[in-house]
Amino acid sequence: MEVAEVAAEMAATTLGNPEGRVLRRITKIKKILEADVGSWAGRRVLVGGWVKTGREQGKGSFAFLEVNDGSCLANLQVICEASTYTLAELVPTGTSVLVEGELKPPPEGVKQRIELKVDKVLEVGPVGEKYPLPKTRLTLENLRDFMHLRARTNTISAVARIRDELAHATHAFFRQNGFRYIHTPIITTSDCEGAGEMFQATVLFSQAEKLAKEIKENPLPTESDVEAAKLVVKEKGEIVAQLKSTKASKPEITAAVSELNKAKETASRLEERSKLTPGIPVKPDGGFSFDSDFFKKPAFLTVSGQLQVETYACAVGSVYTFGPTFRAENSHTSRHLAEFWMVEPEMAFATLEDDMDYAEEYVKFMCQWLLDNSREDMEFMVKNYDKTAIERLKLVASSPFARVSYTEAVEILMGVTDKKFENKVEWGIDLASEHERYLTEVIFKKPVIVYNYPKGIKAFYMRLNDDQKTVAAMDVLVPKVGELVGGSQREERLDILKQRILDADLPLDIYEWYLDLRRYGTVKHSGFGLGFERMILFATGLDNIRDVIPFPRYPGRADL
Repeated sequence: MEVAEVAAEMAATTLGNPEGRVLRRITKIKKILEADVGSWAGRRVLVGGWVKTGREQGKGSFAFLEVNDGSCLANLQVICEASTYTLAELVPTGTSVLVEGELKPPPEGVKQRIELKVDKVLEVGPVGEKYPLPKTRLTLENLRDFMHLRARTNTISAVARIRDELAHATHAFFRQNGFRYIHTPIITTSDCEGAGEMFQATVLFSQAEKLAKEIKENPLPTESDVEAAKLVVKEKGEIVAQLKSTKASKPEITAAVSELNKAKETASRLEERSKLTPGIPVKPDGGFSFDSDFFKKPAFLTVSGQLQVETYACAVGSVYTFGPTFRAENSHTSRHLAEFWMVEPEMAFATLEDDMDYAEEYVKFMCQWLLDNSREDMEFMVKNYDKTAIERLKLVASSPFARVSYTEAVEILMGVTDKKFENKVEWGIDLASEHERYLTEVIFKKPVIVYNYPKGIKAFYMRLNDDQKTVAAMDVLVPKVGELVGGSQREERLDILKQRILDADLPLDIYEWYLDLRRYGTVKHSGFGLGFERMILFATGLDNIRDVIPFPRYPGRADL
């Protein structure tokens, strides 16, 4: 029977909704494999997925297919006879299939718990040429050259499921704790970090390119062209004046006036067009002019939604934002991306102590969530990448975090004699990853929260402490990655915040709205940011951040 005929037969026997639309109920492989074999044996199911491996057996009379639909790591063994479908079209790796059949217990002595005996092949997506992903294991670095296909591999699909679970855990945690989810803008005119490494959002370049193309096809009018057009206007004006002086008929005067207006419009357009200047508009001081840009001012892709979400924290209480952020940092390290996701909660009427408590609870919640909901994928990570991944999750989920001030942390690190750090330790430095990991992996052997950092290495919005040297900032450090969370109590005092903005050499005018939050009903509030990809690195034990985000963007690469 042909595929089309089988599909039609199935459609005719499938339940439809009241509107008559036919529904095909596909059963996920995860559901099949997790169920009790006895309760599923003999049941008919519809399964769709991609062939991981396929082989013909019994002199070509039937084939074994290992099919995966991405719902879990494990494959479902599918058996198809040659009388049901042409086996040579089914067995190539990468082939997609939609099949129907009966679930059966496999013969004794095999690893499968259950298998699918197919009697209908409804759809086939063939692999016409050599499949780009070989059966032999590719390195994660090589897989980045197959961005559109790498999700079909065990590692990347496992990471995708772990990432999904962590996103679900994030929303669950904040929902359970009374937070509201706020969508903050991607395009902003504010620099939250003050580092200046932002992607600019502008149409000036596309406008300049469009103008250059237009000028090439239709050159700008010359000065003589403009003068000639003005001369026509003068002549048309004289004709109108003459007709009026001789008391010509109204239709004659009306027609002449119409011709005069057309000449004026033509001259005006020519004069305006003659003033066009190819390239990006520049001000007298040499800087770019944004008067003709889309937003009429410099705009950027956000590095953080924190400043914007504070406006809602100062209105509806506890809130959080969770979305993509961007950093134009020309870094090729395994810890940096140009586009990454941040989880940023903000709490009104909250101090630094509250901030640390929420950060600790949130990280613990996510670790426990993975232990409860991603066991198969985490065991895959343990087997293939990091033998300590599950133990690390258990440690963080069950251990109270150590808390030390920045000054105490520096004193501890300065007293270390059994290791020579590449970066010198002294008060006032921004702790490097090696310092952070030494504290959490060697000194405390569990997560550590370091708080009260020097004001010179932290952002302008962090609350100045009474010592005038430090700010009420905190970082959560964990094994494997070092800093996972960064947060602070925000500066709620108007005069101090204003001075901090000026000290950071930032323009005061673009932060007037932020200062308004302190002018009108100021409130102590705190918040933090968790780098979502760093959390996935910590959980999985993978070494490169480019492998834990679906479509990594970094210098020289923005595939798809």
